[in-house]
Amino acid sequence: MALAVTAAVVVLAVVGGFLLLQEDGDSSAERASSTPSTAPGKPGQERPAPGQSQPPGGPDAPDGGGGGGEDGGPQQEIPTEDGFATDLASGISIPVPDGWSGQSGPVGAGVSTGEHPCPGNPDESCVRGGVNSVPAIALEIKATTAKAAAEADIKKNAEESYGGESYGEISSHEELKSEAVTVAGKKGYLVRWKVVTGKGDDGYVQSLAFPSPAPGAQNMLIIVRSGFDINDKAPKLPVMDEITGGIKVAAGGGGAGAGEKV
Repeated sequence: MALAVTAAVVVLAVVGGFLLLQEDGDSSAERASSTPSTAPGKPGQERPAPGQSQPPGGPDAPDGGGGGGEDGGPQQEIPTEDGFATDLASGISIPVPDGWSGQSGPVGAGVSTGEHPCPGNPDESCVRGGVNSVPAIALEIKATTAKAAAEADIKKNAEESYGGESYGEISSHEELKSEAVTVAGKKGYLVRWKVVTGKGDDGYVQSLAFPSPAPGAQNMLIIVRSGFDINDKAPKLPVMDEITGGIKVAAGGGGAGAGEKV
């Protein structure tokens, strides 16, 4: 699955069959939100993972997202926790399962496993499974409720993750879940599909939306995209539930609790 999000520092390594996409020079969440389709439109490109490109200065990150680098003063330090990848702007930490790689970032975070050549373009790298977070504004999602945001994102998530050059066209999908959840102490909503691809493995995709628990950012919705290949070498579907349930408030962030059904 090829998940692409350009919020300042992010686009994340792609989920599921994820493509690893390339930085295009965006330097703020605001710019990312105005051009979110650039990366999915070029599925063969490679982006640095969260925290490996320019630091954010977007107005939608808590406290301005922190300055950094040549234009914004000292780079903001990202609190890290063993076993978690931290999305500083969103105020959340995503659990890193055993054997997975986790990457923290000022805007966005991601965990992934099973890097391999993309089925539709072997010169590019995809992964067997992954989960990535980003503020909803970076995806041009204008919904104001978690349910509406998750429902608005799932089709785009599927197309960007398992469509295009890397996996071919999606021929069909089946909705597996559409339910309310509590994540990091916030009331959220998730939608999960099983998709049939034109090339390579089929996949599971999930869009999860909930308000940020970060201080001063409670009105900002977060999108967490998940995607797993359907393959013996890919993580099993229950791992997606475990990661969803393990998302928590980042160290120093606001809110309380971990993911659970309501």
